[in-house]
Amino acid sequence: MTDSSTTVRPDRRAELAAGLARVRSRIADACAAAGRARGEVTLVAVTKTYPAADVVALAGLGVTDVGENRDQEAAPKAAEAAAAGATPRWHFIGQLQRNKARSVVRYADVVQSVDSVRLATALDGAAAAVRDRPLDVLVQVSVDGDPARGGALPDAADPDRGLGAVAAAVAGAGALRLAGLMAVAPLGWEPDRAFARLAEVAARFRADHPGATVLSAGMSGDLEIAIGYGATHVRVGSALLGMRPTLR
Repeated sequence: MTDSSTTVRPDRRAELAAGLARVRSRIADACAAAGRARGEVTLVAVTKTYPAADVVALAGLGVTDVGENRDQEAAPKAAEAAAAGATPRWHFIGQLQRNKARSVVRYADVVQSVDSVRLATALDGAAAAVRDRPLDVLVQVSVDGDPARGGALPDAADPDRGLGAVAAAVAGAGALRLAGLMAVAPLGWEPDRAFARLAEVAARFRADHPGATVLSAGMSGDLEIAIGYGATHVRVGSALLGMRPTLR
């Protein structure tokens, strides 16, 4: 039974159903163009700033994976959705401070944004204390290698932020499972350039970690290009849910 905060209005459900149909069609067309099976690509609905009612509606429409980027919003939203019977697979996709690790591991099934050994260590300790199964982790890659922005550095031997060091820390953690890589196209880069570079990094990464096959890349504006370069997960917000409410 849902309460007023998770009750889905019929008109909103219809809007979401229409958006979902369009996005699913785009994914199917992109898979066909790339010679890939439709089942190779998972849609992650990015519901940041949208209410728990939208999560409940999307779950009812068959969406299995939901992404959030702020713990202070995601934690109560996941609880509200669960109370209404919606239990999607929750992906934490934003920059994560180590002091939020204990909260995030309680509801997230996947953390997509691990970019340092220190963060991996914090998540491992937090997950070991409260979880009965490993937490799936994606290492976020800095496509342009700029250390001023988020992401592990693919060509650096940095002991905290080098891609090899972060991947090794996750792979060696008892309460984490190294599932793959995530990236965002850098500002100023054409998506083709960004995702081609990511595909090169991913190929080298899988040679060292053959079980880490997830590649999360592509959003509302560039999901087709990302799928063409091997993305297994696309993170879609506005194309699915409409224009995002203004953050207060």
